[in-house]
Amino acid sequence: QGQLAESGGGLVQAGGSLRLSCAASTSIFVFSIKPMGWYRQAPGKQRELVAVITSGSSTNYIDSVKGRFTISRDNAKKTVYLQMNSLKPEDTAVYYCNTAPAGNYWGQGTQVTVSS
Repeated sequence: QGQLAESGGGLVQAGGSLRLSCAASTSIFVFSIKPMGWYRQAPGKQRELVAVITSGSSTNYIDSVKGRFTISRDNAKKTVYLQMNSLKPEDTAVYYCNTAPAGNYWGQGTQVTVSS
């Protein structure tokens, strides 16, 4: 199985911004035709799907991030991005990317911590 590698997390104050990246290894799957999603898991909570982008670049978001987060993709680079603006402490979580629905491609994730 191939891997997805997330990066770009960090510690930021409330109201700040971060841009996450997720690169797919060359042998993982045909990236360009797969819907991709960003997921997050906060301490003590279940992992949730935050944003989805289809192969045609249509997007969808959970209500709590609408207007603040933007998902995008670069098929030539086999990379999906998550631009996060106006971050809130409740956005603190480990963020993962995967196909949508999720396949057996989980990476290590990237920690996002938002201080109040």
